[in-house]
Amino acid sequence: MSLQDILYTQGFGTRRVCAGLVQQGFVTVAGVSCADPAAEFAAEGLRFGVQGVPWEFHEKAYLMLHKPAGYECSQKPSTYPSIYTLLPAPIRQRGGGAAAGVQAVGRLDQDTTGLLLLSDDGKFIHRMSSPKHHVPKVYKVTAKHPVDEAQVQKLLQGVVLDDDPKPVRAAACQQTGPSHLSLTLTEGKYHQVKRMIAAVGNRVNDVGGLHRSCIGALALPDDLLPGQWRWLSAQDLQAISTAPAAI
Repeated sequence: MSLQDILYTQGFGTRRVCAGLVQQGFVTVAGVSCADPAAEFAAEGLRFGVQGVPWEFHEKAYLMLHKPAGYECSQKPSTYPSIYTLLPAPIRQRGGGAAAGVQAVGRLDQDTTGLLLLSDDGKFIHRMSSPKHHVPKVYKVTAKHPVDEAQVQKLLQGVVLDDDPKPVRAAACQQTGPSHLSLTLTEGKYHQVKRMIAAVGNRVNDVGGLHRSCIGALALPDDLLPGQWRWLSAQDLQAISTAPAAI
């Protein structure tokens, strides 16, 4: 693949802009400057630099983001800033065209924190988002009022939400403190955790009340701070499709 096209697929602008970056000496490959936009390279795993910033070629983007509070999972946010502003421009512009960039795999409310996946692989997004695949997600819940065993059992047995007569139930639920729960779900209805907690007579705390800690067996790394992101490794992708360990 030509160096110009490599930069284009990775989100560094139009082909003309990418050619200009190369011609002006802003691009290095294996630490060596290359001024020929048409120079051919094996793209997979290629390491290159653009204006001093190191990058690696990825045919498809698979990312994790530690979503902080006060951000919306929307390209066109209404009140709060978009999570996409936390990503570098090339990630947001990958591939070019109307559907450029990565998309969030599902959404977290603006006040919910924790593990969020992003990708530009439509099949991956569908597989991870579809309730048919039952990908487990673990949430740390801080309730406004004390929780008890009766509430835990109701969540495990199933509660009825106002938009569906069919009960929804937690795949796992354990009290972890006087007002704290660890709740595992395998579907993603609108505001599901908050509505389930309300259905058992409690309420998710308004501040810091909901945090997603795990998707499948992939846990949010302790060293990934709020607002930070990283590429998913092959091991991470495998962990996503594996059930999480017991609480």
